[in-house]
Amino acid sequence: MQNGRLAARVVIGVAVVTMVSAIIGFVVTIVMNAFVFDDFDAYGEVPVPGRGSVQLPAGEVTISFHTFTGGTDGGFPVPPLQLRIDPPEGVAEPDIAETGGSITTVNGDTRLPVWVAQIPAEGRYGVQTDGEVNGYINPQLSFGHGSEYGWLPWVFAGLFVISVVELAAGLMWSHRAGKRARPVTPLYDFGATAAGPGGAVAHGYAPTEQGIRLEQLNTLAALRDSGALTEAEFEAEKRRILDG
Repeated sequence: MQNGRLAARVVIGVAVVTMVSAIIGFVVTIVMNAFVFDDFDAYGEVPVPGRGSVQLPAGEVTISFHTFTGGTDGGFPVPPLQLRIDPPEGVAEPDIAETGGSITTVNGDTRLPVWVAQIPAEGRYGVQTDGEVNGYINPQLSFGHGSEYGWLPWVFAGLFVISVVELAAGLMWSHRAGKRARPVTPLYDFGATAAGPGGAVAHGYAPTEQGIRLEQLNTLAALRDSGALTEAEFEAEKRRILDG
């Protein structure tokens, strides 16, 4: 019984520690992916409006709108933007698709993913940009990639779900262990005897002096009722026991 309740408490403790660790890990990896591992301008930037060229690798490239906002309270409106990417000679044009993403702002420096380009081959690509960017400070299109550790938050999210299940199981285990019938320990074990020094029998229960007197009085009453003692003898013996 006690072992079961102790084990349940251990499970609950481990589940709570795991849950807290999962929450901290999730928050930390989200922050690290957004501000440390995310290299949004790894391949260069082109002003809006403007022309330029960037060296791009084959594969997926994230294109973000990058500007300085000075802090925003009501959201970040993305202006209408146009983009054209000219591939090197003999290379097919890249596929460009709109994408969604979260706004990242550090001390007013703001960026937001707007496109994802599938680059068919590594090389230097010409870029032409345009857009209604009046009111934006130093607007640019940045070419880079997201964090290589974008899967880490999902690991901690899964760990959190496991800890919730573990906590629920531990609480149910503890509740059931507490409701199980406990063995009743008798106050006195009259049946257990043991041989003491000299062959005397030692009982598990040691009667008190008052208990001995009550037993003697009961014996006297039985002798009187049986006629072995007269009333006067009964009273005399009773007084002797009570005064003793």
